[in-house]
Amino acid sequence: MAETAERRASPRALWGDVRSVVMLGLNYGPETDPRAALARRDAGAVSVYARHRDYHDVVKGKLKELAGFMTRLEAGTDVKVFVDTAPVMEKPLAEAAGLGWAGKHTNLVSRDFGSWLFLGSVFTTLALPPDAPGGDACGSCRACLDACPTGAFPAPRQLDARRCISYLTIEHKGPVAPELRPLMGNRIYGCDDCLAACPWNKFAQAGRDAKLKARDDLAAPSLDALSRLDDAGFRALFSGSPIKRIGVDRFLRNVLIAIGNSGDAGLVPRALALLRHPSPLVRGMAVWAGRRLLGIEALLAASAGACAGETDPHVLAEWECP
Repeated sequence: MAETAERRASPRALWGDVRSVVMLGLNYGPETDPRAALARRDAGAVSVYARHRDYHDVVKGKLKELAGFMTRLEAGTDVKVFVDTAPVMEKPLAEAAGLGWAGKHTNLVSRDFGSWLFLGSVFTTLALPPDAPGGDACGSCRACLDACPTGAFPAPRQLDARRCISYLTIEHKGPVAPELRPLMGNRIYGCDDCLAACPWNKFAQAGRDAKLKARDDLAAPSLDALSRLDDAGFRALFSGSPIKRIGVDRFLRNVLIAIGNSGDAGLVPRALALLRHPSPLVRGMAVWAGRRLLGIEALLAASAGACAGETDPHVLAEWECP
């Protein structure tokens, strides 16, 4: 689908003498309800897009095939492909190219594939006729807005990233605000609630690309097992996965929040074991998880003096050491 690049989209400032932008939407619809793992106290919930091979590699490969075809259409054609690798406004461009429309959850919605689309683009000097833009078909529906666990949508098509679980578990580098932690449940990497709630998904199909087949071990991974990962184990488990880029400390932060929300006394030893982790980010969340499961007095008694030996001010704030 092509969208002629005029000054209103102005990719010229980004790369060369662009005449057209071709948008690609790749379906990654799940085979089962992605929210099923939310009911598991002992398991973590991983966003659908991260349960398989890193989509950047898969989409870029397809874009390069398309770009190669375009260069053969006309001698001297230049092309450049982008998959989250430049400040390209993929969603507005995809809407202008007719792939769908911007839903109230701020993501693209397709009549054929619902909310489950990866987006990529090819900027080219080849002149292509534009497709008709997508039309808004959300109507009065607010299912995606109401599904958000943290109330991250102050209004339709407005997202407060500071409250978005996907942002908090992936992009946010520090401790998560205490008032948001209980609302995160067992979501340890990303969140699909607003996407999964979209009624247009009734027309969606499961993704068919073999490279994007979900890993069985990431459907509902054990919080106990994940909490035992060191850096080497983390890198090995998530090799080739988008999860790898957040690093083991941020990942353990997320796992500990899920442990604290689990209500599972069997996970108390895992919180205690991480009270002396080298990372203060991890130690702080271990304190929070332990307090949630045991209460402060019992945690102090079981922690073998971890509070007294702590020096990081952020971790001390989690302890509220007497």
